[in-house]
Amino acid sequence: MFEFSSLTLVLVVIVLLASSLRVLREYERGVVFQLGRFWKVKGPGLVIIIPGIQQMVRVDLRTVVFDVPSQDVISRDNVSVQVNAVVYFRVIDPAKAILQVEDFLNATSQLAQTTLRAVLGKHELDEMLAERERLNQDIQQLLDTQTDAWGIKVSNVEIKHVDINETMVRAIAKQAEAERERRAKVIHAEGELQAAEKLLAAAEILAVRPQAMQLRFLQTLSNIAGDKSNTIVFPMPGELMNLAMHSPKPGE
Repeated sequence: MFEFSSLTLVLVVIVLLASSLRVLREYERGVVFQLGRFWKVKGPGLVIIIPGIQQMVRVDLRTVVFDVPSQDVISRDNVSVQVNAVVYFRVIDPAKAILQVEDFLNATSQLAQTTLRAVLGKHELDEMLAERERLNQDIQQLLDTQTDAWGIKVSNVEIKHVDINETMVRAIAKQAEAERERRAKVIHAEGELQAAEKLLAAAEILAVRPQAMQLRFLQTLSNIAGDKSNTIVFPMPGELMNLAMHSPKPGE
């Protein structure tokens, strides 16, 4: 009988020791409660818990990556799009992550969805497509501020896809084509304006200096003479006629 009691006592001690020992990995922390009240954060390594009096909740400190489900967003210019993203965050204060929110993983996921819709709804479609980096930073900063009370650090947010329906895709293509045509017309008009300004400046110079006009006339004759396929009658300016008539002859 005594041997049976001793064996039972030994087994009870072994069970108590086994239930009181916890091993926490380097990336884990244990939030310990004593009689229902928060006591301290322990780990990593070997942690001893008093059975029946203390309880421990494990918290993983590694970066968590989760996809934000596709969200229906109405942009500021009333375009309906579907947007999904990926969020990177980690727990930096295990006590807050357990004490301040019931399920910090689910809470962060739900907050990321609402924040994604709220931030993107303030921007036009062109900004969603062309300025993703700035929008990522805006969403990350807002999320990080809101989750700080939960002991969570949001390190990065990346918008993955902005899906647009086919009707809107065709409308955007037409808009882009019209924009290209507008730019081409503007460039052509600017070229015509610059050419007209140059011609006006040249005309003013020729008007002030008749010799330059005569040289230009001779250059034009030289260019025309190179084309022997046509016979061209070209009037000679009076200045050249007077110059030819009053020029001294050889030997005089």
